[in-house]
Amino acid sequence: MEFLDIPGISPLLFAGLIASSFATAFISVLTGAAGGLILLGIMAMVMPPAALLPVHTVVQLGSGVTRTAIMWRYVMRGTLLPFIAGSAIGAAAGARIFVTLPTDWLQAVLGGFILVVTWLPSLGRIGAERGRFAVLGFVTTFLGVFVSATGTLLAPFVASAAPDRRNHAATLGTLMGISHVAKLAAFGFIGFTFGSYVPLMAAMIATGGLGNWLGEHVLTRTSEQRFRLFFKLVLTAMGLRLLWSVAASAGVS
Repeated sequence: MEFLDIPGISPLLFAGLIASSFATAFISVLTGAAGGLILLGIMAMVMPPAALLPVHTVVQLGSGVTRTAIMWRYVMRGTLLPFIAGSAIGAAAGARIFVTLPTDWLQAVLGGFILVVTWLPSLGRIGAERGRFAVLGFVTTFLGVFVSATGTLLAPFVASAAPDRRNHAATLGTLMGISHVAKLAAFGFIGFTFGSYVPLMAAMIATGGLGNWLGEHVLTRTSEQRFRLFFKLVLTAMGLRLLWSVAASAGVS
């Protein structure tokens, strides 16, 4: 049974997705990036790949906007303009390639990306600090057209420039919001229609805002060590599941 005429979404799935948006927004503030990947993995289990990335992008944009509103005084302003320029170019380039990828390839990219950024975080630390945010805007948004949750790639670079965790959380949320705006423009050119998913997106954005608010309040008091191990295990399971789905559809398993 479809809930609120949302394709493939039952009342139970609707409740689960908005609860997941709250929890992962809270996690994002505390860990810097893991929440977006966890939400992506959860949504990938219940949504078709063609709708997954655009809807996830809108929800993450809403989360980024609310985090920026809550933590604006901590945003590092100097990163914004170069990142905006790079994001615009990255979205335009990514949109041209996105339309040529079949569903199985999209799932494989998602699964592989989750595994790589979970277990090889040092890949996100490559590059000099000076002038790198324009390049990061391009790379983050270009890859984001395919995998949506690229905050983990961006996070190490933001962390290297941030004086403390609050600057890191606020700036990362703002930069990812910029990236999501650029990707939405790209999805508009691709031709995805958001209409039937508006109730779900609105509810997930609202609960995500609550998660950001709570996360900001406990940011300076929460230890991250045990959480990080748990997230790695969960993300690995999600990434492997997506790759297994591709293998199964190809007749490998």
